[in-house]
Amino acid sequence: MDSSAVRQKPVPFPECFVDADEYIESTLDFISSSSLFQKLCGGVHILEFLTQDPDLYTALLPSDWRQFFESQDISTILDLLLRDEVSSLEPSGLSAVPCCQKSQNLDSLGAPTSLLDYIKQIRRHILDRNESTSLSNSKATLPRHVAVGMNPKKIHEVSNLAGYVDNLVSELSSQSSDRISHLVDFGSGQNYLGRALASPTYDRRVIAIESKPLNIDGAKSMDVTAKLAKKEIVLRNKKQYRGEQRTEKFSRGNQYQASDSLQSPNAMPVDDSTDRDPHPPQPTRSSCDEDSNIQYIQSIIHDGDLSSILPYLSVPSPLRLMVVSLHSCGNLLHHGLRSLIVNPSVRAVALVGCCYNLLTERLPLPSSKEPSLRSPNLRLEQTSSACDPHGFPMSERLTNYKHRNGTGIRFNVTARMMAVQAPGNWTEKEYNSFFTRHFFRALFQKILVDKGVVDAKVAESEDIIGKKKGGSPKANPIILGSLRKTCYNFFTSYVRAAIEKLETDPTHAASIKQHLAGLTDEEILRYETEYGYKKKELSIVWSLMAFSAQVVESMIVMDRWQWLREQKEVKECWVENIFDYRISPRNLVVVGVKR
Repeated sequence: MDSSAVRQKPVPFPECFVDADEYIESTLDFISSSSLFQKLCGGVHILEFLTQDPDLYTALLPSDWRQFFESQDISTILDLLLRDEVSSLEPSGLSAVPCCQKSQNLDSLGAPTSLLDYIKQIRRHILDRNESTSLSNSKATLPRHVAVGMNPKKIHEVSNLAGYVDNLVSELSSQSSDRISHLVDFGSGQNYLGRALASPTYDRRVIAIESKPLNIDGAKSMDVTAKLAKKEIVLRNKKQYRGEQRTEKFSRGNQYQASDSLQSPNAMPVDDSTDRDPHPPQPTRSSCDEDSNIQYIQSIIHDGDLSSILPYLSVPSPLRLMVVSLHSCGNLLHHGLRSLIVNPSVRAVALVGCCYNLLTERLPLPSSKEPSLRSPNLRLEQTSSACDPHGFPMSERLTNYKHRNGTGIRFNVTARMMAVQAPGNWTEKEYNSFFTRHFFRALFQKILVDKGVVDAKVAESEDIIGKKKGGSPKANPIILGSLRKTCYNFFTSYVRAAIEKLETDPTHAASIKQHLAGLTDEEILRYETEYGYKKKELSIVWSLMAFSAQVVESMIVMDRWQWLREQKEVKECWVENIFDYRISPRNLVVVGVKR
């Protein structure tokens, strides 16, 4: 790792800015002043696309944009947003996201000046996502037995991050007489990263913290395959053991089915500061091979404090720890960053985040209404009123930023969900598929509204888990979820499968049967024929949302770096691209080193 180059530019901001502070200030000004950005990033929802009057497309976009888009196909529009050059407006050095070869100059398309200006503003406020040149010496090929269970994407991520962490540990050790003694993996899962770091290639000692015992059991089994642990030899009564295993498997299955339903990627973030169990289960140390470099701790991480975990470690003192994590979901990365401050033994952190939709929100609802075309929404009310001190934003700079709508930067759950998109990586097959899925769901919503199953003014959400208790079914959101792939071949088959699924929903079954019993295939086809042209319009809006939300991700990452800057205990901190964006788009590692 070329540390000097990283420290000269601690954040991969676009070349058109002088430094990180100028980039942050410009981005904060843009996201707090652009009403179109605010509508595209959390102020619209695809399920309301066909149920509003005027329709969402007309209400959202200027007429000259709509007129221009009418003459362009969707692939040209995506190139316009993501790849084509805007030579007359765009400063040099704004190719932030790796993509295909730029196809043409945008000015030749005759696009409206306001559209070109919006594209320029988004592009210039996206962090550079090209893989860092300092990683060239960090990569090492994982031995086949160490890469057990990994797909090509995971191999790329683990090999890059393991090499990066190993180089960072070596660098920090060369700067101090006290070398890093252990790496602590927050949310280790199947421990792919820890296994690579513990292998002979790096020979690092790893403490893997994971909440689910099933993951720990699976990880330990792969440790044996990777030759990092010895297979346990046990003499037992096979008939009795198999009976006990069947009973335990059934019990665990019920337990983790309930647990996973609360932690799924579509689940609503909750305020774990108020709903936390006052008597949480204590950490437990999983037995391990004495000669192994890996030690497992089963524990749920509620914050960055490791004081309840350290006593369970069978390691010599003094400890000098580095906390690492590969794709920490939601607040877990925030906990990892805070571990650097609240634990004297933690000397550095290197964390890669993901799943921004699972972040909680720190700030209360704004006093003034922000630009939005959405109906009142139960989920937004619940997540936006969480006021979780562990949530976004972390930094005081974003928390206290004053703008025309109040104080503080907020991204609601819809904006954060769009931030995990990677539009630069979309293939034609992929975007045609999910454009069809979104259009079918929006058109089905139109049928539900027209038939009186739901109220047009009751906002819906596919990923909401909270429901208002009591009241009529119209006041409750319809959660359809996913259907079989074959259901998306034709709208008629989609509607039939959706109705069949909803007829098993205890909340809506009676209303579905009452209002949709007479719905014929001919009527369904009439809906598709009448509103078929809206699919392109929906695809355009979805593309604009994903394109704009790249700025949301950039600000979430910058908030984390800014928080580290604000801590007096931190000596230096930086953000670096660690993966090839085309393989793994959540590719930014946040690094902090204690004084």
